[in-house]
Amino acid sequence: MNCWKSINPNKEIGQSRMLFISVLIGILTFIILYVPFTIYHGTDRNHETGLIPFLISVCFLPSIHSFMHILPLILMNKRVNICYKFKMKIFPIFTYYTKTHITKKVSLIVLISPTILITLTGIILTYLFAEYYLYILLFTCIHIGVSFLDFWYMNQIIRAPKEAYVHTEHDGFDILLKAH
Repeated sequence: MNCWKSINPNKEIGQSRMLFISVLIGILTFIILYVPFTIYHGTDRNHETGLIPFLISVCFLPSIHSFMHILPLILMNKRVNICYKFKMKIFPIFTYYTKTHITKKVSLIVLISPTILITLTGIILTYLFAEYYLYILLFTCIHIGVSFLDFWYMNQIIRAPKEAYVHTEHDGFDILLKAH
């Protein structure tokens, strides 16, 4: 295998710029989605009892998001090494390493799965639960901001040749091509 491109977002974008773009996307998403849901649900239905579950769920959001990347690999019976490290000694962050290189299609499924499983579920729950729609919408918009890096990775993988394989590294990933 030959390395077509090595992708490290910290080197290419920078950590402060990634954080700024993620926060900006989360805020813009909230602004765009808040208006239609407020029109649908009205403004007098917010309950403060949802604040504590909201704060707990936001604290566990990185853990949930990272596990949602691993779930499609488990469902496709791919051999995966799952590692975790604790952030602030409480919240586990999962990382995965595959035993073999994964195809371009599988890596795109892995990258889009948190967006489909968490964001779409959050939008549906925002629609269904009028009393807690504000908290669910905030959680969903924060997750969309967190997903910015996934979409950036997807953009890089889509540009790769069709027969490319992806190998995950701890600080990014490598796009590999078979040697001829």
